[in-house]
Amino acid sequence: MANLYQQDFWDKRYAQKEYVYGEQPNQFLKEVIDDLKPGKVILPAEGEGRNAVYAASLGWEVDAYDSSKKGKSKAESLAIKRGVSINYAMNDHEAWEPKHEAYDLAVMTYAHCDLKTRKALHAKVIDSLKPGGIVLYEAFRKEQIELNTGGPKDIDMLLNEEILRTDFKNLSILKLEELEVDLSEGEYHNGVSRIIRMIAKK
Repeated sequence: MANLYQQDFWDKRYAQKEYVYGEQPNQFLKEVIDDLKPGKVILPAEGEGRNAVYAASLGWEVDAYDSSKKGKSKAESLAIKRGVSINYAMNDHEAWEPKHEAYDLAVMTYAHCDLKTRKALHAKVIDSLKPGGIVLYEAFRKEQIELNTGGPKDIDMLLNEEILRTDFKNLSILKLEELEVDLSEGEYHNGVSRIIRMIAKK
């Protein structure tokens, strides 16, 4: 039932005509991916598709998934608008079964979930990366619970450095920092926010 609840939650959020997190890519993603050689990328919990579409515009072969039908529809519409192709599946984290060492890049932007799901998801992401593959991660950290500028209201779904160092301990962490930034990503990521960013290499 939890998965059905989540699908219903996100379908309602994405039902409006506007892109609730905007049509432009996440800024951290843009800064990193602009300097990478295009390959194959996976984007879990991709929502309305802004990051997937941007990656495709740079020549990446894009796989993405989300549990929201509304999110998938808007992502595909955005891809058509931008003249690119993405492979977007209806899926949730538990059902996603990636191929072993299939991807050059995994993009995790605000893919918040409960503890059990998170650990399993991170393990799948690591396994799905080719040797030398990169994880790009941005999420709200624990201290975001005090603010009303985005993110889950369950502190167990928020992150910190210790969690990411533990879950990705078998990768080389190239960058890991906790920041306070002024987000401007549509209606639901808007204002001063406490986030964490990571780049790690397999």
